[in-house]
Amino acid sequence: MSSKETFTQISPSEFFYRNRDLAGFSNPTRSLYTAVREFIENSLDACDQKGILPDVHMSIKAVDAEKPDPKQYILSVRDNGPGIESKQVPLAFGTVLYGSKFGLKQARGMFGLGATMAILYGQITTNKPLIVKSSTDGKIQDEYEMLLDIQKNKPVILKHETKEVAKAGLSLSIRLEGDYSKAGSKIRDYVYQTSLITPYATITFDDPKGDRYRYTKVVRTMPPSPTIIRPHPHGIDVETIRRMLLDTHYQIPAVDDNMILKVRKELGLANKNLSYSEIMDKTQKKWKALTRPVRTVMALMSFLKMDFEKLSKTTIEEIDIGNKKLTYWDFGESQSVSVDMDPESFYYKQLASTVQGETLTSFLSKRFQRVGPTTALKFAEFAKFKPEHRIGTMTNQELVKLTDALQSFDDFMAPDPSCLAPLGESPLEKGMQRFFEPDFLAVVQRGASAYSGFPFIIEMGIAYGGKISSRGIKVYRFANRIPLLYDEGSDVVLKVVNDTDWSRYKVKGEPPLVIVSHICSTRIPYKTVGKENVADRPEIERELKLALLSLSRKLSSFMSKRGQAEAAIKRKNLYSKYIPLIAQFCTELAGKKKEPNYKKMITEEPIVEEKT
Repeated sequence: MSSKETFTQISPSEFFYRNRDLAGFSNPTRSLYTAVREFIENSLDACDQKGILPDVHMSIKAVDAEKPDPKQYILSVRDNGPGIESKQVPLAFGTVLYGSKFGLKQARGMFGLGATMAILYGQITTNKPLIVKSSTDGKIQDEYEMLLDIQKNKPVILKHETKEVAKAGLSLSIRLEGDYSKAGSKIRDYVYQTSLITPYATITFDDPKGDRYRYTKVVRTMPPSPTIIRPHPHGIDVETIRRMLLDTHYQIPAVDDNMILKVRKELGLANKNLSYSEIMDKTQKKWKALTRPVRTVMALMSFLKMDFEKLSKTTIEEIDIGNKKLTYWDFGESQSVSVDMDPESFYYKQLASTVQGETLTSFLSKRFQRVGPTTALKFAEFAKFKPEHRIGTMTNQELVKLTDALQSFDDFMAPDPSCLAPLGESPLEKGMQRFFEPDFLAVVQRGASAYSGFPFIIEMGIAYGGKISSRGIKVYRFANRIPLLYDEGSDVVLKVVNDTDWSRYKVKGEPPLVIVSHICSTRIPYKTVGKENVADRPEIERELKLALLSLSRKLSSFMSKRGQAEAAIKRKNLYSKYIPLIAQFCTELAGKKKEPNYKKMITEEPIVEEKT
C-alpha cells in the first residue's frame, strides 16, 4: 500500500534554522565567534558606506559566570555609524535574506544573512529577544525588542519605544549559547586582525573576564567608498540574462479608471464621449505628443475596437506577438476573448516593441559595463545575431547561445574596478608597522584583474625580523577586510605561500616572517557560506603569485645586504681577536718594545705608519 507523498514549502528562515551549519553556526564555540564577526562587520560596513571613521565597542558577558561552558552569554555591539531608519529595523534584523548588500559592489557581507542568522541562533538556544537601538539623527533613538517568526520569516515586535540621545549609531544585543573558553582565542585574534586590516577604525572589546582590548586608529583617511556597477558580460549566466530581460520589457499598463482619465487628458477628451473611430482619429493627430503608456493603451484599443466605456470593463491577459493574438478578460461576459492583430498595422509595431524589449545592441550598451555601440556591433557579428534582434523574442536555445558568446568574446574591456575599495599601500604599511614593528617591511597593491567577470584587487605585505615573535612563516588572510581564521589549510593564499621556494630568497629555517594577504572583490569565491577560505581560481592564484614574487625579491635584497653586514661584523670580530696577538708576536720577533698601531685596522680606518 503506497502513501501519497506530500509537498510543502518552507521559508528562508526555516531553511537556515534547519541547516545553520551552512552559515557557521555549527556548535557553541563556532557560533559565538561567528556572531561576533557578523555584528562587527555590519558596523564597519555601515560606517564605510557613509565615510565615518568607525568606533566600534563590543562586549561579551556571561549570564551566570559560575556555570561551566558552554553557557549563555550576552553579546553586545554598538557603533557610531549612520543607524537604520525606524521602519527598516524590524525587517533588517527579523527577516532572513533581507538587506542592502545585494548590489554589485565590494562589501564585507554578501548575503544579507549573517547578522540575522546570529539573531536566529540566539533565539533558538535561549528563547530571548534581540534588543536593537538605532538613531539616524543623533537626537531620537528607537529601541526594539523583537523575535523572529521562523515559519513566516517575519519579525515579531515585543516592544518599541523612543528616547532622546546625544549621538547617532546602532546597538545590537543578543543572548546566545556559547563556549568562550574555547572561542576566546579566536575572538581575540579576530579583533586584533580586524584592527590590522582596518587601521582607520577604533575597536574596543570587553571580554567576560573583565579584560579590555582596545585598538585605536593609526590613520585618519578611509578608502574611497565603492560604487554599484552594472554586470560584466563575462560574469553572466542564462538565469541572469532571463532576469535582466524582465527589466528591458516595458510593462503593459493596467487599463483602469485612472489610466482612462490619463488617456482622455492627453487626447484632450476630458469632457467628451466620442465613438471608437473618433477616438482613433484623435489619436493619429496627437500621436507624437503622447506618452509611452498612453500610446500602448491606444494600440490595444485599435485591435479591441472599443470605446472608453467598453475598455473599462476589460483587462489584458496576454499579448502573443509570435501568434499575433491579443487576449483579454471581458468582465461583462465573464470570459476570455482572443482577437487577431494585423502585423501590418501601425499600432502593431508599438505593441511589439513593448513586449519584445530592446534590440541586442541597445541591451548590451545599456545593461552591461564598458560596452559601447561599436563593441556591441562587433559582438553581434561574433555571436551571429542581427544587431536589431529584439531580446524579448529570443528562444531558450538562443539565450544559451547568447550567454556562451558573452562569456567567450575577448574584445570586451576589463571590468570596472570602481566597485572596489582596496585599503591602499600606505594604510596597510602603517597598520603592519604598528602591529609587527619589523626590521623589514614592504607592501604592494596589484592592478585590478577579474575572474568570471568579477573584478578583484590583491594587496599584500611582507614583514621580517624586529619584534615578530613567531618562528616560521605566519600568514594573515583577509578578504574584503574580513580576517579568515578557520579552514586555512585549503585556502588559495596558503597554497601560493607553501608552493614558494623560500630558499631562493635567502629565507631559511624558521624565519620571523609575516605575510598579510588581502583580496577585495565584488564576489569573493568562498568555498562555504561561512566565508573562511577562498577557492583557488586561476586568475586569483596568478595575481597572488605575482604579488608575492614582487615582495620576495625585495626581501631577498634586504637579506643580501643584511648578510653582507653580518659578514662584515664577523670579520671585524675575527680581526679584533687575532690582530692584537699578531701585533704582539711581531713586536717580540722584531725585538721592539712598542707595538704597531693595529686598532685602526680593526675599525677599518686608514692606518698611519709610525716609526718604531
